Formats: sequence, structure tokens, C-alpha cells
Amino acid sequence: MWEQIARNKRNSVLVVTGLGILLVAIGMAVGMFLTGAEQGALVGGVVALGLWMLLWITMRSRGDDIMLAMANAREIKKADHPQLFNVVEEMTIASGLPKMPRVFIVDDPSPNAFAVGRDPQKAAVAVTIGLLRILDRDELQGVIAHEIGHVKNRDVALMTTAGIMLGAIVLLAEIGRRALWWGGGGRVSRDDDGGGAKVIMMIVALVLMLLAPIFAQLIYFALSRKREYLADASGAMFTRYPEGLASALEKLGGKAIPQADQSKVTAPMYIVRPLHKGERRNITSAFSTHPPLEKRVKILRTMGKGADFAAYDRAYASTTGRHVMGKRSLTDVTPVAAREPQGGPVEAPRDRVRQASNAFLAGSGYQAHECTGCGALLKIPPQLQGGKLAACPRCSTAI
Repeated sequence: MWEQIARNKRNSVLVVTGLGILLVAIGMAVGMFLTGAEQGALVGGVVALGLWMLLWITMRSRGDDIMLAMANAREIKKADHPQLFNVVEEMTIASGLPKMPRVFIVDDPSPNAFAVGRDPQKAAVAVTIGLLRILDRDELQGVIAHEIGHVKNRDVALMTTAGIMLGAIVLLAEIGRRALWWGGGGRVSRDDDGGGAKVIMMIVALVLMLLAPIFAQLIYFALSRKREYLADASGAMFTRYPEGLASALEKLGGKAIPQADQSKVTAPMYIVRPLHKGERRNITSAFSTHPPLEKRVKILRTMGKGADFAAYDRAYASTTGRHVMGKRSLTDVTPVAAREPQGGPVEAPRDRVRQASNAFLAGSGYQAHECTGCGALLKIPPQLQGGKLAACPRCSTAI
């Protein structure tokens, strides 16, 4: 997989440069459209360039925290959800990451997961309560392995960079569209010196302002698709159990629950595309952020008794007629046999939701306190801590 890691490092430079050029171009277009003069285009380009530099610094310093905040994720400790922590620890060891990612939970009934991180030393994995509700341990292990595969392959650094750049382009385009809606734009007459050329420039600026966000989103979405297949291959390799990830993806595809996080910036980060209200997972157009789930599941189940990259590449080729792995990555690959399912006790969905919800509240600063009078387990929010809650709301016993 080293070929993919090296390619992602090169693509990071290309994406930052390409989207930076597009950002400056749309800044010039907005400036030109608002003022109707070349000077306005220059000012707009300079402002966009400054924004690009600010976003790049922000991404390098706090890009992962921004993505986690957009998803309303809360960091948890091992005591809050031992099983989730154990699975992340196992997959960290299996993948050879130098440091275990931080673990987050998102209070959302829609089952999903994503990973962020500037590099493998500063990564994080987040899962929703809905995901923890429906998956058993083998399936959860497959999802976590998939996300750690993104970290290992340096996908998350590239997608975080591209996502923040996309957000800037969409922001500038929205400013231009609002100016158009409210009648903004400098007036240019054909009788002015160079008026005809200015009219053409205004038209070009308007077209660029309208189409640039679409082009940027297409680039961003296209980046995520092949990486999903490669992360699936990594997930199968790390767990040595392709069926676990296949079964998890099948369950995620069968749940048509809209997700709270509907940002176009974070959408490609998730293991499956976040759904809108009333929508089902059947979009496979150029604007889809993920490859079809049915195809991903079929490839994993076509791997047979193998769980290595070569087995995945053969399964991918038999399904699509193409190869997904580089030839050098498949050189001297040691065959890895798929293991049997681990099994073990299966918790009821209600118990899984309760445990995940309690972990999310603990990550949000809530404190658990058992009432000595009625035995109720009180979850005290931060604003009522420090003696501000004097008695149990149920039995009035002093706390």
C-alpha cells in the first residue's frame, strides 16, 4: 500500500495547489463582478489568496478539530466505552500505526463513522450512536479497521485539506450569488473604453462564479471513491475477516435514517454517504461521494478465503474488470487466510444505545451519580455540577 501513501502525498500538494488556484480565480471573479473593473478583480484575488493561506495554516494546526466539531463529536475515555476502545486498540496494533487514534462518539441515530487527522500521529476515529446500536463486535471491528485504513493510507490528511479548500470556494461563490441576487455588480456600458471586453470579462466572471463550486465538488467527490475501496481492502487485511466489514456495510445500507451532519465538506469523510430526509442509498451519479454499497459488499465477499491485498485486488478485478492496487504494492505479498468469526455474547440494541449514549454524555462533561434514596442513575450536566443540584429530581433525596 506504500504506492497509495506516496500518491496521496503527491496528490495533497496537487489538490492544495489546484484548489488554491480555483479559489483565487473565483475571488477575482467575485471582485470583478461586484465592481465591474479590473482593479476589483485584483483585490478579489488578493483577498482569496489571503483566505487560502489562512485556511492552509488552520488546516495544518486544527483541521481535524474543525471536522470533529462540525460533526458534533465528543471525545471519550476507555472507561466510557471499553469495547469500542478495545477494538480501536486492536486495529491500531494490526495496522502498525505509531499511535492510537483518539476515540469520539457522535450523538446521531444514523449509523456512520469517519476518521480525521493531519498525520498518523494525530488521528481520530468517530462513530455514531446509531452505528454502535446495530453492529456486533466483528462488524464494528471491520468499520474501525476501514477508518484506520484511511489514516494509514494518508487519506484523511488529503480529504481534510480538500474539504477546507472546498468550503472556502463555496463561501466565496455564495457571496457572489448573494450579490447577484441583491443586484450587486458594477455597471459596464459598451460605450465605455473597452466596454465590450469588460462585458465579456463580466460574463466569464459570472460563469466561473457559478460553476467553480461544482467543479471543486466533483474533484472532491472523485477523490473519495477509490479511497473507499482501498480502505475496504485495508479493513479486510487488518481484521483478517472480510465478512465482518461486508456485513456492516450491508446493515448500514439497509438503514434509511437521515443524518444530522449534512455538510458537503464532511460527507466524503464518512464510511457511507450521509442521507437526507426521505432519501435512500441509491445515488451513484457523478455527485455521489461514495461508490455503490452493493459493489463494495460484493467485492469483499468475493475474496473467498483470502484476506490480503492480492485477494482483494483479484475480487475487485473479477467484479469491475479493472485493478485497484498498484503492481508494486502486490509484489511479494504474503497470503493471509481469512479467520473465523469471533462470536461471543451479543448485547441487545437497547443496551448498546444506553452504553453509547452514556459514553457520549461522559465525553460532554456529564457526571454520573447514583441516588442513595431511589437508586436512580442521575446524569448531571456541567452547569449543575459543584453542588448546584441539591436533591434528586425523582425522590428529593439530598445529593
